[in-house]
Amino acid sequence: MAFCITHLEWSDFSMASCHVCDLRVLVATVCGLLTAIVLGLGIWRIVISVETETLTPTANTTIKFCRNGGTWENGRCVCPEEWRGWRCTIPYFCESSTSDDLTFARIPVGKYGSSQQTCGENTLNVGYPIATRMCSISIYGEIVLENVTKGNCDENLETLENKIVNMAAQLENISSETQILTSNVSKMTPENITSAARVVGQIFNTSRNASCEAKDTAVSTVSQLLSVSEDVFQKTPDAPNNDDAFTTLIQQMESYSLSLKNNSVVKPNVAVQTVSFSTKSTVLFSVKKGDSDSFISGSITVDTNVSNPNPDAETELQILLNTSKSNTKCGFIVYQNSKFFRSKIFKPKSNFSQKIISGKTDDTKKDQRTSVEIVFNPRYDPKTFQIHSYACVYWNFIKKDWDTNGCHKRRGADEFLYCHCNHTTNFAVLMSFEKKYKYPASLDILSNVGCALSITGLALTIVFQIVTRNVRKTSVTWVFVSLCTSMLIFNLLFVFGIENSNKNLVKRDNDTNKMDSDKNEIPTQDTVVISNPTCTVMAVLLHYFLLVTFTWTGISAAQLYFLLIRTMKPLPQHFIVFISLIGWGVPAIVVALTVGIIFSQNRNDPQWELQYRQEEICWLAVPDKKDLITSPFLWSFILPVTIILINNIVIFIIIIVKVIWKNNRNLTSTKKVSSLKKILSMLSIAVVFGITWILAYLMLIDNDVIRTVFSYMFCLFNTTQGLQIFVLYTVRTKIFQDEASKVLKLLSLSTGKKKSLPSVTSLRLRVRMYNMLRSFPALNEHFRLLEPSVITEETTLSESDQANPSI
Repeated sequence: MAFCITHLEWSDFSMASCHVCDLRVLVATVCGLLTAIVLGLGIWRIVISVETETLTPTANTTIKFCRNGGTWENGRCVCPEEWRGWRCTIPYFCESSTSDDLTFARIPVGKYGSSQQTCGENTLNVGYPIATRMCSISIYGEIVLENVTKGNCDENLETLENKIVNMAAQLENISSETQILTSNVSKMTPENITSAARVVGQIFNTSRNASCEAKDTAVSTVSQLLSVSEDVFQKTPDAPNNDDAFTTLIQQMESYSLSLKNNSVVKPNVAVQTVSFSTKSTVLFSVKKGDSDSFISGSITVDTNVSNPNPDAETELQILLNTSKSNTKCGFIVYQNSKFFRSKIFKPKSNFSQKIISGKTDDTKKDQRTSVEIVFNPRYDPKTFQIHSYACVYWNFIKKDWDTNGCHKRRGADEFLYCHCNHTTNFAVLMSFEKKYKYPASLDILSNVGCALSITGLALTIVFQIVTRNVRKTSVTWVFVSLCTSMLIFNLLFVFGIENSNKNLVKRDNDTNKMDSDKNEIPTQDTVVISNPTCTVMAVLLHYFLLVTFTWTGISAAQLYFLLIRTMKPLPQHFIVFISLIGWGVPAIVVALTVGIIFSQNRNDPQWELQYRQEEICWLAVPDKKDLITSPFLWSFILPVTIILINNIVIFIIIIVKVIWKNNRNLTSTKKVSSLKKILSMLSIAVVFGITWILAYLMLIDNDVIRTVFSYMFCLFNTTQGLQIFVLYTVRTKIFQDEASKVLKLLSLSTGKKKSLPSVTSLRLRVRMYNMLRSFPALNEHFRLLEPSVITEETTLSESDQANPSI
């Protein structure tokens, strides 16, 4: 009988041991499976990414085909102005030269080059070039340098403006001086532009009887003025009524376009052509796409007796004039951009080339009727932009702005933009472009699984800290709960709000024929961005809560440092209030200042929010390398996060050296701590300090494979940060183990298993859990991120530590 009883007790005791083993095996199995799944997903994504990058040619393959700074656009090389040819390998410039002790750098064909010698300090034109020299093509096709034209250093544009108003002579000298003074476009001011426009307008005035050479030089000046930056043009002062310099210049240019006797004048930014015919006819004026953006003689063609426009792949624009009378002259002007046409309705914000074409007939025939057909083939990158809308307009000299009266769109069967107008003047197609953003795909499996596990783990950890505070006989650790709360909110916002809802909108196909051909409304600007205030708000919230999370990691590091390293100095009073103001308030100030400064600097820009966030995702805008120093991304995120991480890493190293791997004089323990438990302690602190975020800096390495590896490592460790906190700070606690043991026992009873001896089970469970969880044998009472040990006989705290039991 005694044997039977002893056997029975041993069987029950063994069953109790099995329950404890089952619990440990279950926890280890679940954690192992989760870790294996996340690691497997990360390795799989890395392998797929590396294979994809290996098999897919890079985008630089086509760009390297173009030489000497050429860019690959629309299936061809677009060359800089100094090179021509299929691959931009044919020189199109005059080499550096010296003449009359004046030195000239390389000059592109069709342009004037300024001398490197400039006017002295005692002259009106201090800093301006002394002379210019033209690089042109002879009638035999040879590139030649023309003679040097010297200027007068005591004449500036203001004095020339006064001279031309008061004098009728010396127009050729005035034209040359104006050309020299406008040759260096980087030095042009708004006042210089206005003065030069007035001078050139008077030279084109037929009542002045200027020579052909003076007018030809004036066309070069117009071309140079069109090279001045748009920002400078926007600052030119408005002239009163009839004295508008640009209006006068445009009108005089139209008159000049009728006086060339079937000849043309072509400069890099403007081309003028006259066509005369004796019978009723049609005239087709065409501009072909060249190897660069500049106009050249071969890119301008004229055809007569053509019934309809006939654009091809090389056509950039065409204008067809259908006259009803004979013995008529037609004048054409094409401007490279619309800088002379200062519209109050249409405000260009980018560098898109909005070419203007003027078609004018001899208006002496009062009963003449002329219809105009216009074809535009805008030059832009279809991989980056698509046309959002366009309008067929003309320049109304009375309104001094664009107008649509008498013009309408005409549907075509190809990608060209067609317009029809019942009068002649300066025409344009005002286009607004929509940028093709490369919206990223939805979060992949790795990110979704990692974030889901983190959200679940953080939520359980917060609930566990609050619910078990009475059982643990301590107050809720405010720093730890605040850290978990901010991290939980950030993860929720990241999963549900990082994507821009604009990606779900049905994007317009880049087919101009699908646009509404009935509406001929003038756009207000040349770029269109679909505003999404929700995405901006989401970016602000993500910015704030991620800064809050990092701030609380820094506070956690500071708290642990004071409690462990400086144990003899108690924490100050009202410490919780103080750290709460820092943890939740400082990030709010940083975010508010960032948004406020960006808005105040760009309040007139309807797209100001894109200075703060990206369009592709609802996160901070990442600047180009040249704008990094002044970017809000650097000052409002990278800099504070870097400071916090450096602080955390320093404290982490100090704790490792002085506490974990070396006994502290204020802490005594009756048992040695194993290396495994010390490693677990290090991991526990590293997770709370956010040490794994240093992988983000390793992603900046300029190597695609290495960057990809660190990117997935970063994703793996940081999306599962909440899960790591749950495992290290909740699953490993004794209370959680006890509750889990009770649940397992209830499950075992429901399946018909015998009830184990509660006293033996409780005893063995406590002993085993105690031995497993003693990573910090004497630190648990100091730092409430780890649960305090129940067995207090084995650990003795200093009196100063006991003075702060609830922080």
